[in-house]
Amino acid sequence: MSVVTEKRLKDRSGSTCEISGTNENLVVYLVEPKTEATPENCILINQSLLEQIKNPETMNPNDWRGLSDSMWNENLPVQIVSWRMLARLKNHDLLDMMYLDEDALEWAKATGEGEDEEGKIVHKDSNGNLLFDGDSVVLIKDLDVKGANFTAKRGAAVHNIKVVWDNAEQIEGRVEGQHIVILTQYVKKTK
Repeated sequence: MSVVTEKRLKDRSGSTCEISGTNENLVVYLVEPKTEATPENCILINQSLLEQIKNPETMNPNDWRGLSDSMWNENLPVQIVSWRMLARLKNHDLLDMMYLDEDALEWAKATGEGEDEEGKIVHKDSNGNLLFDGDSVVLIKDLDVKGANFTAKRGAAVHNIKVVWDNAEQIEGRVEGQHIVILTQYVKKTK
């Protein structure tokens, strides 16, 4: 994450979490599926809230009371995260008040938030554990890597994975310095 981006986000937010307003444990969060860490794609957020974004099963609705203010923030990535968390919390009253243009709504829905559980893309490892961006996994089988001259060996650790948002059976990560796509059926979550 660029120091310039972090400084601009701190200037923009007054060095406070753009969701809760707290000024403790702040981190830069790149709002998926964007890949370029610019202020137009990132927010400054409390580490605890970021952990809840990444691990929905840990959500504490009381920690998200700031959404009723952040949903009106003038910065689009803050609106996107607010929309996603309101959808996850099923707060339809506030969601009905929000307005996002077509492109912004497409960005907000890119991670599957707001969809019925039936239509939502969920990534699971070979044991049925949920996979999220930033997780670490281990390969459970030797895999021939297409387009490269090596085999990813069973037991190889893949850290800081990225889930492929439009395909529940794929994740991305680095093995032996190569960025590859891996099928979820061949990995086991380690943390």
